[in-house]
Amino acid sequence: IVIKFAGEAETKWSETETKTDQNGKQYESTTNLTGQEEYFQIQYYLLGGKNAAESELPAGQHCYPFTCALPPTLPSSFEGEWGFVRYTVKVTLDRPWKFDQDIKMAFTVISPVDLNLNPRVKDPFKLELEKTFCCFCCASGPLNVIVHVPVTGFVSGQSVPVTVECDNASNVGVNKITINLRKLLAFHVHTPRRETKRKKEYVTSISMGPVEAGNSQTWQQFLQIPPLPPSNLVNCGIIDVDYDIKVAAEVSGMHSNLDGNIPIVLGTVPLESFQPPPPYTDNPAIQAGDIIATETDPSMLPTQPVSPASPPPSNGAGGALGWNVGDNKAYPNIPPPTFAETAYKAPTISGKNDSEFTRIVGGAEYAPRYPTYAFTPSAPPPPPNY
Repeated sequence: IVIKFAGEAETKWSETETKTDQNGKQYESTTNLTGQEEYFQIQYYLLGGKNAAESELPAGQHCYPFTCALPPTLPSSFEGEWGFVRYTVKVTLDRPWKFDQDIKMAFTVISPVDLNLNPRVKDPFKLELEKTFCCFCCASGPLNVIVHVPVTGFVSGQSVPVTVECDNASNVGVNKITINLRKLLAFHVHTPRRETKRKKEYVTSISMGPVEAGNSQTWQQFLQIPPLPPSNLVNCGIIDVDYDIKVAAEVSGMHSNLDGNIPIVLGTVPLESFQPPPPYTDNPAIQAGDIIATETDPSMLPTQPVSPASPPPSNGAGGALGWNVGDNKAYPNIPPPTFAETAYKAPTISGKNDSEFTRIVGGAEYAPRYPTYAFTPSAPPPPPNY
């Protein structure tokens, strides 16, 4: 019985182009482009050995404790359309004169991104946009849109407080203003040539407006951050992950829209000093002790240090085997995170060394779980008879 641990990153896609042969005939040529990084491969025997004699196991269950020390500089797990950073464990039962039995599963690795160690994300950011319209050779007054965020570092589970001011001194109406949380991805390949594929994914969107010509208006909105991989896959050279808030003012008529963006950093440990502004409410403030956890799935609870050779707790407490992300002792006011699946799921974790008979634990699809924090609700509850 052999167990194998693997950590790797891969990018790949195909490109098809039309070519002409020597006889002038056109044909389509497809090129597979790939990029690969290997972080570790660890393998050892739980029973027997490479040149060991055959052994016979009596009928029944047999448990074999195992452990694996991960290298300290691994990038966080990631799954995307054209690439992944993936960590797997695979067990093979090698039987003489019979087919091997393989079972495989993926596990999530988080490279901590402590926002408290990045002074740049603690400062507020103000985005100022201005546009003047020309109608029949006459310039109108300006359209000004100002967007403000108190910090630029956030974590999954947080709500980003966004203040939007629109001063429309022009003679052109604003249909709506949209703010979008975007995930900015870049996938790099190097075989047979170097290329990069970029993608902008819209994660969360909020719209407001309209604002008629000559009017002005101010909104305070909150962008909820779902479970997402942290910014900048440190120590991964073939996949880049960044985030921003895209702001767009859609104007009426044939005029071009007004837009801009605010770069933000998504971490795994929230800013201890940042307290979001309280939303409007007539109800008394909610105290931290009044918040009741709604997550009842034991596997989503905060992980606790567990001896690798120990069985899981019988009462279901403690969550998955592993260790907490970040040091709670350093930030006693920050509650521990739960771990939640991200929206994008890989269709399969089966690789080139797996067969159609390899059994995948948890089903074919796989999504990493990222640390997600439960903060004070960002919107007041509606009245009972609302």
